[in-house]
Amino acid sequence: MLSVAAGCLTAFLSAPAVPQVSLPACKERASAPLDASGPQWNGWSPNANNTRFEDAAAAGLSAGSVKKLKLKWAFNLGEVGVARAQPVIIGGRLFTTAQNGSVYALDAATGCMRWRFQADIGVRSGVTFGDANGTPAVFFGDLRAAIYALDADNGRLIWKVKPVEHPASMVTATPRFYDGVIYQPISSFEEALAAKPDYRCCTFRGSVVALDAGTGRTIWQAFTIAETPAPSRKGPTGVQQYGPSGAAVWSSPTIDAQGGAVYVATGDNYSDPPTNTSDAVLAMDLKTGRVLWSRQLTGGDTYNNSCSTPRRANCPSTTGPDADFGQPPILLGLAGGKRELVVAQKTGIAYALDPDRRGEVLWRTRAGEGGPFGGSQWGSASDGRNMYVAISGQKVHAIRDPQSPRGFRFVVDPREGGGLVALDVTTGRVVWNAPPPTPPACAPTGTNCSPAQSAAVTAIPGVVFSGSVDGHLRAYATQNGEVIWDMNSAQEYEAANGGTARGGSMDAAGPAVVNGMLFVNSGYGQWGGMPGNVLLAFSVNGE
Repeated sequence: MLSVAAGCLTAFLSAPAVPQVSLPACKERASAPLDASGPQWNGWSPNANNTRFEDAAAAGLSAGSVKKLKLKWAFNLGEVGVARAQPVIIGGRLFTTAQNGSVYALDAATGCMRWRFQADIGVRSGVTFGDANGTPAVFFGDLRAAIYALDADNGRLIWKVKPVEHPASMVTATPRFYDGVIYQPISSFEEALAAKPDYRCCTFRGSVVALDAGTGRTIWQAFTIAETPAPSRKGPTGVQQYGPSGAAVWSSPTIDAQGGAVYVATGDNYSDPPTNTSDAVLAMDLKTGRVLWSRQLTGGDTYNNSCSTPRRANCPSTTGPDADFGQPPILLGLAGGKRELVVAQKTGIAYALDPDRRGEVLWRTRAGEGGPFGGSQWGSASDGRNMYVAISGQKVHAIRDPQSPRGFRFVVDPREGGGLVALDVTTGRVVWNAPPPTPPACAPTGTNCSPAQSAAVTAIPGVVFSGSVDGHLRAYATQNGEVIWDMNSAQEYEAANGGTARGGSMDAAGPAVVNGMLFVNSGYGQWGGMPGNVLLAFSVNGE
């Protein structure tokens, strides 16, 4: 699931030197304290169940008003080619991160900047908002798995800790704040390091850490693989190999207050032997981290980037399909007091599990074609009636390019991929299937353009939003999948913070909808997509 090739690691893990905290650019209300009492979108989802559903009162938009959405402002995220963090809106302020390590606090209504903080290295995760011993704070992790708490009013660093030891650890998932605790999943880039023939693959194990929100103190760390990696066999180059490894957690945790559990979905194993907790949904005790149960949904999935190189020096003996879970489980309440967890996988299959029966599979439905780039990638949504699953199906090829430092570049197929499927949450039945536009928005000669819909999905009453690698954000009617609004973000914008910004492919995070506005990032230059660096804000008629 690592969205970076081994040759890109140096650039990927570096951040330019910029001032740690910038002076506020907002002229009005710059010193007003944050009031978090109103509607909000906090973290990966506006609720701890990870439904990515905003109710009518908080959304402030309806199916009728969505058709009138127009651009209100644009914000330049800096010298980056990927804009991937989930926007967070609390008390009229918007918090977001950039892959160059910048963390921004903006005025949600105007896009003016209140403050900027510079992390020591790049940031992939979004932020979550909470309380740090009485101080309103935002929390996030960086590309070396350091976790930060910042004062939400001014960007001041409250604490910074590095709770994990493995040198290839990093944070991709947006953390979750709950009851004074930060729950942070840990992923890694070791899957990419394994492409180097002399690398001793592999010793990373995915985990979740629970941190005291006030101090950063580790309360517990729970590994997704119980066994410590040990020497296994020697590879063809004579380098010692290790295992088991992998089962990283790429997505935000789901909180079950009723059951006293936190749920996460895991990725593949990096090396032999395979484990029964990879490509699985795990339930951990909220207070202790003890693994309560695990439900594996694809077995024997051992894979790393060496399997895509000519020498395959560190490739496991049996290569798996690279069928990670890149999205969190969604916790739903059903009629009669029943509950279920729904989640979709890179295989293209969606599942419902019973959280009260140790993850027993209630139904499984193929929503689309699977593959290394999905299947279903970063996030589904649910309004309690349907589960909305976006399909990537992206086809990526490497072609020789003497102008590239690597000697090659990635290109995407402009005709392959895409689609959005609604599934009945009680049965898994396909309610409707909305295919990508015909002809595709990229066809016939689109450059860096694909109809794949790998970005996370967002829902409000009557409407579901899905972004695409072709740069379009589309709103679908939840009744029948009809497209009721379509915006092409792949263009140039005058930025609220000066100069111009550029939109591109949409991937990873999805829109946040709150208080009658929609906020979304545009730009995803990895894997052959269109680069970009803009955060966009829409409102009815742009007012």
